Amino acid sequence: MYALRKPFTAGTYNEAPFVVGFKTWLVLAQVLGYTISKFIGIKVIAEMTEARRGHMLLMLVGIAELALVMFGLVPPPWNIACLFLNGLPLGMVFGLVLGFLEGRRMTEAFVAGLCASFILADGFTKSVGAWLLKSGVPEIWMPAFAGLIFLLPLVVFVWMLRQIPPPDATDVAARSERAPINAAERARLFWRYAPGLLAIGAVYLMVTVLRSMRADFAPEIWAGLGVKINAAVFTRSEIYVAMGVLLINGLHVLVRENRTAFFLSLTVAASGLGLILAALAAQAAGLVSPFAFVVLMGLGLYLPYVAVHTTVFERFIAMTRERGNIGYLMYLADAFGYLGYVGVMVAKNFLHPGGNILDLFMLTGWVVAIVSLAAIIIAALFFAGRSPATQPIQTDAASI
Repeated sequence: MYALRKPFTAGTYNEAPFVVGFKTWLVLAQVLGYTISKFIGIKVIAEMTEARRGHMLLMLVGIAELALVMFGLVPPPWNIACLFLNGLPLGMVFGLVLGFLEGRRMTEAFVAGLCASFILADGFTKSVGAWLLKSGVPEIWMPAFAGLIFLLPLVVFVWMLRQIPPPDATDVAARSERAPINAAERARLFWRYAPGLLAIGAVYLMVTVLRSMRADFAPEIWAGLGVKINAAVFTRSEIYVAMGVLLINGLHVLVRENRTAFFLSLTVAASGLGLILAALAAQAAGLVSPFAFVVLMGLGLYLPYVAVHTTVFERFIAMTRERGNIGYLMYLADAFGYLGYVGVMVAKNFLHPGGNILDLFMLTGWVVAIVSLAAIIIAALFFAGRSPATQPIQTDAASI
C-alpha cells in the first residue's frame, strides 16, 4: 500500500507551477484525502465484517493506482486533485489489515511486525521512487510506475491474509471477543472512558503530525542537515528505527496481565517522547551526526505511535472487557491525528511558504514531546483510578 502512497515524496517537483511550495500542496492534497478516509473509516472499519475485508482491500488499492495514472495524465497544477483521490481510499487499508490480527494472545507481536513493515516501507518505497527517477522515469509518472511494481505482490498478500483463522477460544478468554459495533455502541464506549481516551488521542495527534512531517519531507530534512541525498539513505535510516520499534513494542506480548501491559505501553510511549527531547537537545548542541539524529527522532516518535497501534487500545479493550474492536479506536485517533497534520501544512504554506523545513521540524518536535508527555500523565492517572474489570483466568505461557 505504501508504494501507492509514498514514492512521490522522493521527488522535488521544482519545475511545476506554484514553484514555491508546490510539493507541499501535493502532500497536503494527499493527506487531506487520507484524513477524510480516516473519518469515513471510523464507521466503516468499526462495522466491517471479516468476509468483506479482502475484497475491500483490493478495491481501495485499485482506485488509488488509477488516481496515480490520472496524476500523470492531468497537467499541473490540476493534477493536485489526483493525489487527493489517491489518498481517499488508502486511509482505510491499515484498519482492514488490523482486523485480521487483533484480539489474539500474540496480537502485539503481529501488529509490531506490521508497524515495522510500514516504517521500513516508508523509506524503502521512497528509495524505489528515487531509483525510478534516476532511471529516467519522468517525475510526473514515477508514482504510477512505483505503484504498478507492487500491485501483484499486494494481491498475493491479501490472499494470504484471508487464510488466517479467526481467534480461538483461548484468545477470546485472554483478550475478549472482538465484534463490529454500531453508532450507539461506539458512543457508549467513548463517553464511558472519554477523559483517558481523549488524552491518548492528543498524544497520537501530536506524534502523527511529527511523524508525517518527517516522512513526507525526508529529502528536505536530510538536505537541511547537510547530507547529500541518495536512494539508499531513506531505507537505511528506517531499518534501525523499525528494528528498535519491533523489538520494544513486540515484547509486550510476554506480559500476560492486561492492565500491567496497558500501563507498560504508556511508559514506553513516554520513554520515546523523552528520546525525542534528548535527540533535539543533542542536535542543537552539535553532539550527534545527521544520520544518528534522524534515526533517534524516528525511534522516539515511533515508540509512542506504534505503542498505540500494538498495545494501548488492544489491552484497553482486553482489560475493560468492552464490546468493540481496536479498528474503531485507532481510526478515531487517526482521523484527528491527520487532521492536525493538515492544519500544520496549511499554516506552513500560507504563513511561511518556502520556509526551512528542518527548522519547522525541530520546533514541532519540542512542542510535540512536551505536550504529549503531559497528556500521557493525564491518561495514566485517569485509568489508574478506574477499577480493573474482572477477567477470565489467564492461560499459562506454554499455551502461546
